[in-house]
Amino acid sequence: MKLGAIEAGGTKFVCGIGGKNGELYERVSFPTTTPAETMEKVIAFFRDKNVSAIGIGSFGPIDPDKNSGTYGFITSTPKPYWNNFDFVGELQKHFPIPVGFDTDVNAAALGENIWGAAQGLDSCIYITVGTGIGVGAIAEGNLLHGLLHPEMGHILTRRHPEDNYEGNCPYHNDCLEGMASGPAIETRWGKKGVDLQQEENVWELEAYYLAQAITSYILILSPNKVIIGGGVMKQEQLFPLIREKVLKNLNGYIHSSTIVENIDSYIVPPGLGDNAGLVGALALAKKEL
Repeated sequence: MKLGAIEAGGTKFVCGIGGKNGELYERVSFPTTTPAETMEKVIAFFRDKNVSAIGIGSFGPIDPDKNSGTYGFITSTPKPYWNNFDFVGELQKHFPIPVGFDTDVNAAALGENIWGAAQGLDSCIYITVGTGIGVGAIAEGNLLHGLLHPEMGHILTRRHPEDNYEGNCPYHNDCLEGMASGPAIETRWGKKGVDLQQEENVWELEAYYLAQAITSYILILSPNKVIIGGGVMKQEQLFPLIREKVLKNLNGYIHSSTIVENIDSYIVPPGLGDNAGLVGALALAKKEL
């Protein structure tokens, strides 16, 4: 059995073919442009691949509610041209097979839970820090949805007392994404993060905001594992800074050896590496079957 996978990001699409155990046979990526141009490439990739189902992990916001009239849509995204795009409907015009649909971060959380760093656990969160910030969650063995789906990348954060940057989220200015995403780093400091690797103050500030958010996620969701991926987290010096600041923020309130004694194995990078989202989309396809 072959499964199809789409990791639909605001910057690039990654499409793949894989198996029921999360193995990837083939993958391709291309820039996210207009829906017409991008979907033409998606459809060309899957044509003649004979997959049994396709899973989509998409940038959002999306509508994952199968009882909704806009199920399968990308909804109120700030991404130009993609507002109210019927993603699942367009794909099923060409491939009348089961299609699993969720956020890109929920897909990554699912992949990590089945085959990655959270394997065997009944809860975890997956955070991506890149062009935007998104968080997917599994609670008691299930993907977390609700009214729509979590948008934990847009929670409000306390501003660092020495930070005068106004934030760059078009909806909220200084929410977490507005203060700590890749574009926020670049516009605050005037350089891309990859060119600021040796600037300790850059990463101290970045860790300040991410740790603050992770502290909130721990207090609200109590996940068994916190996984952080995305382009910004290629700066591996962030992990010890984040762990230290989370412990400081919690201040002994959470009495769990998992956090207090083993935080290095509690807040971790993805076990599936850069394939977390794509392998998670395979899991969505398998789940839909």
